[in-house]
Amino acid sequence: MRAVGIPLFALVCGLTSVAHAGNSKVVVRTETYAVAGRNGAEIMKTMQRSGPKHGLLARAMAATRYDVRWNLDWEKGAGACRLRSANAVLTITYRYPRLANAVPADLQTRWTKFMSGVRTHEETHGRIAKEMVNAAQAAVVGVANDNDPDCAKSQNDVRRRVKAVYTDYEARQRQFDAKEHQYHGNVDGLVALLTSH
Repeated sequence: MRAVGIPLFALVCGLTSVAHAGNSKVVVRTETYAVAGRNGAEIMKTMQRSGPKHGLLARAMAATRYDVRWNLDWEKGAGACRLRSANAVLTITYRYPRLANAVPADLQTRWTKFMSGVRTHEETHGRIAKEMVNAAQAAVVGVANDNDPDCAKSQNDVRRRVKAVYTDYEARQRQFDAKEHQYHGNVDGLVALLTSH
């Protein structure tokens, strides 16, 4: 599951885990929520009660949220406007369940495998978000307009290009989720792994 916020022209900095890609950076945060139970079915029920919200009523086992803020540097002169640089701050926040009670060894083994699959799923959402930012940055390189002294035309051009990239990559996120959540898909397999026995 993922949620996204993508304002175009603000800049925000984060503190947790920071990676730089060119002049843009990625901030990764990890949050957890407690789950408990004597068996996999009880743990799953706790996730259904306490997991991240998914829509108005439903809850997910885990979630990936991301937010993109841009810092755009414009060059003006002789009535023209050119985008000198476009640097993004992508903040990715993963929210995972955390087992809060001791469990038998066989359930601990299944929990570990379950969480490995959950992390792989959520980190794929994170990877797609990183690809989206890189593609958006590439899409705006070279934006320039003559007869644009206040840069309004160029800013609209950048917004249009970035929005098109976001639309494409959000469709990729939905396609990935549809495949993972299909009947007998990967998510069903993870749930079956945890709740078997």
